[in-house]
Amino acid sequence: MSKTSDSLSQLALRKFKKNFWGVLSFWLIVIIGVMSLFAYVIAPDDSQNANQMHLSIHSQRPGFEVQILNIPSEIQNNQSFVSKMLFGKQSSDTEIPISKYDANNGMLFYTEYASDGLIGADKSVDLKVFLNNDYKPYIQNKTFVFGTDKYGRDLLSRVLVGSRISFSIGFVAVFISLIIGIFFGSIAGYYGGKIDAFIMWIINVTWSIPTLLLVIAITLALGKGFWQVFIAVGLTMWVEVARVVRGQIISAKEMQYVTAARALGFNDYRIITKHILPNIMAPIIVISAANFAAAILIESGLSFLGIGAQPPMASWGAMIKDHYNYIILGKPYLALIPGLCIMVLVMAFMLIGNALRDALDVKT
Repeated sequence: MSKTSDSLSQLALRKFKKNFWGVLSFWLIVIIGVMSLFAYVIAPDDSQNANQMHLSIHSQRPGFEVQILNIPSEIQNNQSFVSKMLFGKQSSDTEIPISKYDANNGMLFYTEYASDGLIGADKSVDLKVFLNNDYKPYIQNKTFVFGTDKYGRDLLSRVLVGSRISFSIGFVAVFISLIIGIFFGSIAGYYGGKIDAFIMWIINVTWSIPTLLLVIAITLALGKGFWQVFIAVGLTMWVEVARVVRGQIISAKEMQYVTAARALGFNDYRIITKHILPNIMAPIIVISAANFAAAILIESGLSFLGIGAQPPMASWGAMIKDHYNYIILGKPYLALIPGLCIMVLVMAFMLIGNALRDALDVKT
């Protein structure tokens, strides 16, 4: 009869797999993460920031269809595939929504699309601008699955590209908060005394300042921008990590394995990093998942206030800001779609955090 002994990590993984909402949230986060990474490959509008504007088709309903004429530019673009995938396509081609067209005498005559029953302007272009004078490949029917925003941009593409901001803010902010929080929490908890009192004073002062107000102050000091928001959010979330790490180390440093490590002559750095921290990672993982969700909400709030990611960069919070007044104008989906995306992603991280807490709880 053979016996198998499972490690604590294997037992925790087994318990996590039994949690339906935890597994569902995990795969949902993975899917959204893959979609954000390959956003420009998936998005119908693969231009940089999905910023292809067509004012003539602004605020159209989901499922709206229109013919798009693409007039190629003489400027050659040698952008690599990796650059297109990461940063979007750099193109100087002209896209024009049209309602009808006709080719005659070496010219392509077309009528620009106009909404609300209006008639668009009649224009023409020389067929020589098209490859082999064949214009048909340059006219395509385009469907806007989520409709268009108030600038005539594809809302689905903006949502996909905007997911990058939420994922990036989560990873960067949590990474910064973990580095600072684990460092100060470890020092305070392990050494105690005046060092602990001084670090706790810093933590309490930082904790007493409203998070959003502190983020706004740091953002204004660093300037508006993409990375400034990431740093600002990360610098405001470390206090929670530090408090948890400090409390765990105060309990762990009296354990027998720490006493044995001291007796063997190991230095404090090795005892903290090699012996104590690996044994207190469970609560740190749980609070990191909660901080990830909180970072997404803070970034969305900053973008809504206009001090987050700056236009034309796509951001779910900025999309809500641009279209919240459309809720009373009969087109609430323009603000509800990005709002639902924020809600789903935040809920997924909160559920996976709860599942990790249950799985890593040694008492259950």
